[in-house]
Amino acid sequence: MPKTYKLKNVPLCPEGKDCDSRLMNKAYRLGWKTFICYGYKGQRFTGCGFGKASDDVRIDIYDSSGDYIASGIDGMEIQIHGNAQDQLGQIMKRGKLVIHGDVGQTFMYGAKGGNVYIMGNAAGRPLINGTGHPRVVITGTCLDYLAESFMAGDPLNGGGFVVLNGMAFDENGVMASLQTPYPGANLFSLASGGAIYIRDPRRQLVGEQLNGGEFVDLTPADWDLILPYLEENERLFGISLEDDLLTVDGQKKTYAEVYRKVRPVKIAALATTAFSEGEEEWEKDQAASS
Repeated sequence: MPKTYKLKNVPLCPEGKDCDSRLMNKAYRLGWKTFICYGYKGQRFTGCGFGKASDDVRIDIYDSSGDYIASGIDGMEIQIHGNAQDQLGQIMKRGKLVIHGDVGQTFMYGAKGGNVYIMGNAAGRPLINGTGHPRVVITGTCLDYLAESFMAGDPLNGGGFVVLNGMAFDENGVMASLQTPYPGANLFSLASGGAIYIRDPRRQLVGEQLNGGEFVDLTPADWDLILPYLEENERLFGISLEDDLLTVDGQKKTYAEVYRKVRPVKIAALATTAFSEGEEEWEKDQAASS
């Protein structure tokens, strides 16, 4: 069994050559695998610099965690016990990131992989320019530009996706739907790969919120794909698949009644639409001038 070590009350700088992140790198190379970090006051870059194949490493973070946590990680598990800050998981390659709260701006920018679970909300511009196969479950919602320019291939063939549940714990600790699953515009804007799976049982989201995507119904293959991630989300946060996610106004629903899929529109279709709209505008101008 690997030993567990604690970094306790270490008076280190948030960043730079004397930061705790560098100390953890040195400890890892001496054989340390499990880290419990608390008393944080905005430390940055936690989990960075461990190199490839860090699958046997786990880091638990408490108190005021800082920016750039889990950026570029390649296999390790990081759990943040509370709210997280900005620029987390940038260029993440592999591994598992669990956030027991909200996450800040520009989450997983350029991420290439990893399994990520967020108990709360994400701020603006999460998963921009994601490629490869990042797979993310967000219990709440996010502000805007979710997965803009997402390029994560075919989710049914090893590509990436995001599950957006649009829910939160109320003052009694009961899961309830938010006023809207997604309040912003530019949902999946200009994406060329991947998918967004949205819990939207009342079909509140509209096409005007998309910019290069389209709503389609879930297939059994889609549900088989995201089901294990929703089950892990239940294990991590106690959010029941049956009693919370698939229950609407006290009634049990099927997955096809509750979830919708947003997929990219093919470039050819976009070009045809743009050409048709331009041709229509030209014809109107010609008619007005004659």
